[in-house]
Amino acid sequence: MSDSSATTAALDMAQLQQAQDTAAWVLEEGKRLGLDGVEVNVSLSQGFSVNVRQGEVETVEFHRDRGVSVTVFQGLCKGHASSSDDNRDSLRDTLKAASAIARYTEADKHAGLAPADQLARDIPELDLYHPWEMDTGRAIDEAMACEKVARDDSRIVNSEGASINSGASLRVFATSEGFLHGYRGTHHSRVCSVVAEDDDGMQRDYWYDGGRIGEKLADAETVGQMSRERALSRLGAVIPETGELPVIFAPEVASGLLGHLVSGISGGAIYRRSSFLQDSLGKAVLPAGFTLSEHPHLPAGNASSPFDGDGLPTGEQAFVEDGILTSFALSLYASRRLGMSPTGNGGGVRNLRVTDTGESLEALMARVPKGILITEVMGQGVNMVTGDYSRGASGFLFENGRITSPVQEFTIAGHLAEMLRGIQGSGTDVDYRGNIACGSLLLSPMKIAGR
Repeated sequence: MSDSSATTAALDMAQLQQAQDTAAWVLEEGKRLGLDGVEVNVSLSQGFSVNVRQGEVETVEFHRDRGVSVTVFQGLCKGHASSSDDNRDSLRDTLKAASAIARYTEADKHAGLAPADQLARDIPELDLYHPWEMDTGRAIDEAMACEKVARDDSRIVNSEGASINSGASLRVFATSEGFLHGYRGTHHSRVCSVVAEDDDGMQRDYWYDGGRIGEKLADAETVGQMSRERALSRLGAVIPETGELPVIFAPEVASGLLGHLVSGISGGAIYRRSSFLQDSLGKAVLPAGFTLSEHPHLPAGNASSPFDGDGLPTGEQAFVEDGILTSFALSLYASRRLGMSPTGNGGGVRNLRVTDTGESLEALMARVPKGILITEVMGQGVNMVTGDYSRGASGFLFENGRITSPVQEFTIAGHLAEMLRGIQGSGTDVDYRGNIACGSLLLSPMKIAGR
């Protein structure tokens, strides 16, 4: 099947220049209107998504989104407005709307643009833009092939479908303090999810791969095979006995645990005093020997960025060194609220890495006589203020270093601070698909509520 009329998701340099011209015009118009300060974000994204299910094309979707958001300052008062239209009349109205809002907001001594001497000046090229030579016709063919492989077993009784997604985006950020820069990026993915069944019931699982470079993704057949094998491996799952056992978080779950740590050290949570790590600066939050570091300039990194959401420079840094929390992750506003220096984390953290202890998953399992490998967690039982943690889970029971049976319908419970400090090992099976790259994590015993 082919579709010669479909094009790959791509944005050219002329579109980036147009976005920069739009941002520059907004700044000039803000100056003409007598505003004390103006910040503008211009974004454009486009791409497509193909979904097939049960051997049939289910959806082919194209998207194209444009946005311009402006923040204006009048003294210590701030107003914000946005528009999906970048024509000059609409942008002028948007500026006036933001200015009107600023007249009614309360003065905030911590608000304001980053001064010129703090702004990023050297903007590195990070190799983030890689259009994929993938039109919708080819995407349909590959999604069909992916699902066909995934269903190639009589125990696979249903499919939630296979999809291929391709997108390109650009972002321009500018402020009246003298910053105006932008860059383009891409992101592509393959996904497949199927349902297996035996006499004990049905089990669902999936697999995906995603990144900036489409040619480096796992191919369609591999994604289909992984989703099939993962679904089949869960057949015959039982409910484990209630008790306490060491647990291993698989990489895709472990990254979520570290994400709770990141949320706990974010400046917004700290100045609002709503973090379980509120007073932990200079204290142990991970075991000795562990480092949690940020690498925002990784070439083609999924979360790489040459500057942060305030226009400040990004750079490699460690938040945790030898287990000790050495820095919060601070935007400009949070740093002012806390009386600290900003860390270039306006908009979040980028490309986190955690120390691994040089052990494979099998080696981690061999370190304890019996435990549970957690491959999925569900529910909202995480309290970021108190650190209480209680979530539904499924995975695999293992003994003497070998998986013995799949398990399901149980709850794991603990306290986030204790779970993080209780990490016993970090595996070499690192998952690089997300913003937080880590391998499997072996934790101290947790409470298991089963049968």
